[in-house]
Order: sequence, then C-alpha cells, then structure tokens
Amino acid sequence: MPIRCLIVDDEHFALALLEKYVQQQPDLELVASCRSAVRAIEILQSQAVDLLLLDIQMPVLSGISLLRNISNKPVTIFTTAYPQHAHEAFDLDAVDYLLKPFSLERFEHALQKARAQLQLRHSATTGPEGFLSVKAERQWVKIPLSDILYIEGWKEYVKIFTAAEKIVTLESLNKLEQELPAAYFLRVHKSYIVAREKVSRLEGDALLIGAQRIPVARARKRAVVELLFP
Repeated sequence: MPIRCLIVDDEHFALALLEKYVQQQPDLELVASCRSAVRAIEILQSQAVDLLLLDIQMPVLSGISLLRNISNKPVTIFTTAYPQHAHEAFDLDAVDYLLKPFSLERFEHALQKARAQLQLRHSATTGPEGFLSVKAERQWVKIPLSDILYIEGWKEYVKIFTAAEKIVTLESLNKLEQELPAAYFLRVHKSYIVAREKVSRLEGDALLIGAQRIPVARARKRAVVELLFP
C-alpha cells in the first residue's frame, strides 16, 4: 500500500521542492499540496492521509496549531526555517524536524523514521497473524503470535510470556528470532525478544511491557530506540 502524503507550506519554492522529493519516492502517493493550514484541515477531514509534511510559520494558523487541533494525527515531519519550535514539535510526536534548506538525503533519512512509525501503527492495529508452535510438557502448544508479550532465554530453554501464562520449552532463542516476523518482534538483549507493540516505554536501560522491565543491551540500545521510538 502506498503512503498517502500531504504537503503544507506557504512558500512556493519550498512546496515545489517537497513535491519533487516526494515524487522521487516510489512508495509515496501525493494526495495534495497546499499553502495554508486551514486548507490542510479541510483535506485531512475529507481524505485519508498517512504522512504530513508540515511547515510551521504560516498565516492565520501555524503548523503547530494545526497539529494540536486535529484528531487521528498523521505521522508528521515538520519542515521549517525556525529551529526554536523543535521542542513543541516533538511534544506533538513529530518523527522529525527538518530545517530549511535541507537535502534530499536528509529528507530520505526523515522518511525512514516515518516509514518505521507507520509500520508500528499498522502492527498495533492489526497485530501479527499466525501461531508459534512449541513443545512444552510433552505436548505441542500453538501460541497466537498476537498473544506473546516477550520471550526470555534461560539456559537451554526459553520462557514465552503471554498475558495469561508462561510457557517453557526446549528451544533456541536464536532459532525463534529467525522464525518470528521481524515487523512485530525485536531482539533487545542476548536473552530477550520483545513484541514491539507491547512495549510502552523505555526507562534507562529497560523497556516496560506492563509492569515487567526488560533489559536492553548497551550495544543494541541505539538501534532499539530508533526502531521502537522513531
């Protein structure tokens, strides 16, 4: 499915450049481009938009005000010449903040973050399909992938945790990492795999899944943050 994109910028040159950048991305579909936040709201109310490329300083209504006043916010990348609004932008969960003038390479870097965020949103909505089949206590058990919270490696065994139970099986964590869909599961430590959409926050060197703290390896922390909190 293409990523449906809306560009909002009151500067003609900036609008044209963003249109050019968007057209160079095969997975982006330009729904519309407009020069006012008021017009953008009308478009957002009438059409599905996945990605919003949004200027900040515009007449009548700023980009910040637009994002504060809409529900079902698209994934948003701010594009602006003013660095002082970055804190407000990230408070509104913008995935990136591009300072004009920016290159195609910098735009594509921001776009990678947006793609990751859209994938996480899709995962949280649909959840993984299928089952993980393991042998536990002399019987085969089918565990729905959508029920798995996290998996812990424990000597030659693994412990698979769901909200309802803990299943212990003679398996390799490395083998399970290869079998589980990477869009939904992430190895965060030599002893732990987590279900991405079940993670609520990162505190220090630990991820929270409900009340459970899952350690994150130092060597993996940067990649974990980029993938889970783009």
